[in-house]
Amino acid sequence: MLSQLMVLFGFFSLVLVMVYWVNRAVNLFGDLIADGHSGGIFIEFTLLSLPAVIAIVLPIAAFAASVYVINRSSNDSELTVVQATGYSPWRLARPVLVFGLIIGAMMAVLAHVLVPLSYGQLREREAEISGSVSARLLHEGTFLHPAKGVTFYIREISPEGELRDVFLSDRRLKDREVIYTARTAYIVRSESDTTMLTMVEGTAQTLRRSDKALSTTTFEDLTYDISSLITPDRRPGRRARQIGTLELLTDTEAVAIEVNDSVGEVLEEAHMRFEQPLLCVVAALIGYAALMTGSFSRFGVTRQIIGAIFLLVLIKIIESSVSTPVRANGALWPLIYLPSLTGFAITGAMLWQASRMRRPGRTARKSPAPGAAA
Repeated sequence: MLSQLMVLFGFFSLVLVMVYWVNRAVNLFGDLIADGHSGGIFIEFTLLSLPAVIAIVLPIAAFAASVYVINRSSNDSELTVVQATGYSPWRLARPVLVFGLIIGAMMAVLAHVLVPLSYGQLREREAEISGSVSARLLHEGTFLHPAKGVTFYIREISPEGELRDVFLSDRRLKDREVIYTARTAYIVRSESDTTMLTMVEGTAQTLRRSDKALSTTTFEDLTYDISSLITPDRRPGRRARQIGTLELLTDTEAVAIEVNDSVGEVLEEAHMRFEQPLLCVVAALIGYAALMTGSFSRFGVTRQIIGAIFLLVLIKIIESSVSTPVRANGALWPLIYLPSLTGFAITGAMLWQASRMRRPGRTARKSPAPGAAA
């Protein structure tokens, strides 16, 4: 049974990861390519988002694999044969428990190591490309708006990096508007690490809004500071999701100040990394235990499957309901483990009920003795 669970888990994981990943990749493609970034940046960002996607689908895939394997074994009468040899629902739950622990170990590696590392690397790359001149300004034949009140256009970019037929409209000042046009231009960096646009052979038209007076100036070369058009990422350096679990637990108050979160939010992030592996075990066991509570029926175990899905939804509701009090008061962090404890309790109750249903003497009543009165 364990081998069947692992094979089906791999199949469902692959399908779900592809669905979630493609959905996220479409959003990233629209954001990155529209800003002028290369396909390599798009691939890098989608790969960095993969660990978080896998962490989302692992419990779902574990539940689906457990339900599918038990349902197929029931339809093929394999469970009936095994139970006839004396195996109780508790004994049959062992391979499912081992399966859940294996998936929980995978989730622990993701939650404690891979997801924080990938999220931190993703934020660093976002900060780097946010200040990229080529991504924001260097587009041929496109009117760009890198800042409010600024329009920039380049007809052509030569292989040597020369900008040809440049148009720049600056409407940020209240009293005047300036339009620059140049035959050629270059982007250079000054000694103070300031990005400058050097325009050659052009004109500057200045419109004074107060009296609508227009003045035109011809220049051989003109330098324009475009540093303000390239806005770097000014968000705080780290977030709780990218900080290691040990630091979250041992230096909670300092981390809360750094990331501008409450102590409860930091503790929630830390303990959820322990709770997520437990939920993988719960998902696998609930899928198994719910199907074991049903007796044989020609109509299958559809009701049991629906009941198992309802129980998972109930656990997710409990998970959502405990977040608010924990964020408000960090001392209530043990509530984070309430969903998994509830799931284990539900699993135990269903297996106990399944064991009672399969005890000798409970599946059929004794026939009346011969000659007994009707």
